[in-house]
Amino acid sequence: MARQIKLNGRELALLRTIGFGLGVTGEELQERMAMMPDELVDILNTMLDSGYVEVASMKQQLTVADLSTETFELNPAFTTDLKEALKRR
Repeated sequence: MARQIKLNGRELALLRTIGFGLGVTGEELQERMAMMPDELVDILNTMLDSGYVEVASMKQQLTVADLSTETFELNPAFTTDLKEALKRR
């Protein structure tokens, strides 16, 4: 049975921006999300903690300095559940 994932608007926007493909760089995320870097890092760290997002370097937590050099992708283990969460909105 699928897990019921509840996300706020910024988390959903982040998931849509990362997408289900090959991932996206932190620099691209900053451009597309148009957020302050510290706010974006807070959201990314929340998503990393929950396991929904992965970092290519396998870091557990990010800083603003790490943001532009990292590549982000969605965790394949949650793909089906995340797609359902995006459909509900």
